[in-house]
Amino acid sequence: MRLRMDWLLFGTILVMVSFGLVMVYSASSVTQELKKNAKAAEVIASGRPSEAPAAPAPARPFFGFSLRRLFAAVLGVVALRFFWRNYRLGIFTRPWAILGTSLVLFLQLLAYWMDTEKSPHWALLVRQAGAALGGFFLMMWLSQRDYRQFRTAQWAFSTLGSVIFLLIVVYFTDEKHRWLRVGISMQPSELAKPALVLFLAWFVTLRRPAINHPATIWPAALALVALTGAVMIPDVGTAVVLIVTAAVIFYLAGLNWRYQISALGIGTLFFMIAIVYEPYRLKRVIQFIDPEYKLLVHVDPNRWLWNRAEKSTKVPNTRHQAEQSEIAVGTGGLFGRGPGESRQKLMFLPEAHNDYIFAIVAEELGLFGSTFVLAGFIIILWRGYRLFWSASDDFGRYLAVGISTMLVFQALLNMSVVLDLFPTKGIPLPLISFGGTSMLSSMVLLGLLLSVSQRSSA
Repeated sequence: MRLRMDWLLFGTILVMVSFGLVMVYSASSVTQELKKNAKAAEVIASGRPSEAPAAPAPARPFFGFSLRRLFAAVLGVVALRFFWRNYRLGIFTRPWAILGTSLVLFLQLLAYWMDTEKSPHWALLVRQAGAALGGFFLMMWLSQRDYRQFRTAQWAFSTLGSVIFLLIVVYFTDEKHRWLRVGISMQPSELAKPALVLFLAWFVTLRRPAINHPATIWPAALALVALTGAVMIPDVGTAVVLIVTAAVIFYLAGLNWRYQISALGIGTLFFMIAIVYEPYRLKRVIQFIDPEYKLLVHVDPNRWLWNRAEKSTKVPNTRHQAEQSEIAVGTGGLFGRGPGESRQKLMFLPEAHNDYIFAIVAEELGLFGSTFVLAGFIIILWRGYRLFWSASDDFGRYLAVGISTMLVFQALLNMSVVLDLFPTKGIPLPLISFGGTSMLSSMVLLGLLLSVSQRSSA
């Protein structure tokens, strides 16, 4: 069967990833150089050589060994094999051999730059470019595979179980319960997104005729609570994205409204417990809805919530990022200050290349650039929900609607935080924000979406 690529969706993905790389460089290049210079100046001003940082380890030679370079080499070979099998030009094999060799060398060069980090203003761009390139090949590989191969209990439970296991490992091995460091750093909570979508699409397809039966409700609730509970400990924002995605899938599958209301009540209760459990989260919420505690004092006259929130020592002023973000968005106007001309990224808005990169987009490119980003996510939502009616089977339908809902809701949540419509929460803007695991997770989801699209009836 001849596959038909959804060129609008594919082009949108490439444009957004490329745009994200440009914005990561714009938001991080100057600050990385400033941080390096500030650290050097601090050592010089102290006048105490004993406090000077240790001499950096000598850079590895270009043909030396590291985990990054090994990964880059493997990825290059896989990419060459993929091109050879799917896009060879008749008998003219030499151009593809040259392309594959060049690709392997390019990936090695990226890994070399990531190892040496001699140029701080390029460092984050190179790391993000490596993640984007790896994500692109994962997306293309998945798009060429029949998504129905993943419609098995083995795939559903193995991916879900593996992610829960990694989250448990991270809880005991990382102080912040977020990062798994095995030569490279990764966030298992990001891997929960494709794992949950695969599981729910398989489970709902299997149990759709009896979607309102207790034998369907309880296993689904158990799996969802186990995954989102493990994710919610370090990352409430990602847990909210997972819950909303599950709610949309079950709603479209015909879940009875009584179960929906019950799930909403239980989810709200767990969300409130997660907020109160961590004082810094509680402080963010209080400073967002009632910073002077004039309204909440009627509910909490003993100021128990206020006193608990004040125990937070992580961030004295949780409104700082929101205030600086509002300044960035407000000064951007209609067309912005111009590419690379942001002022808020100059140490005013901390870590602007991460969760608040949308503020830099608004400041440099104005309403026009912000609308461009929003339009990209609207296209992803449109193409995903379009497949809900045109996909050839139920598994493809729920896979498409779950993927598009997850990515677009996360984007809207990030934008809401940047625009101060929601309490400060660290959640990346898919395809745009800096973050290797987030990029890989998003590209895996989009690869599955392309696979469904190429095999749909429309």
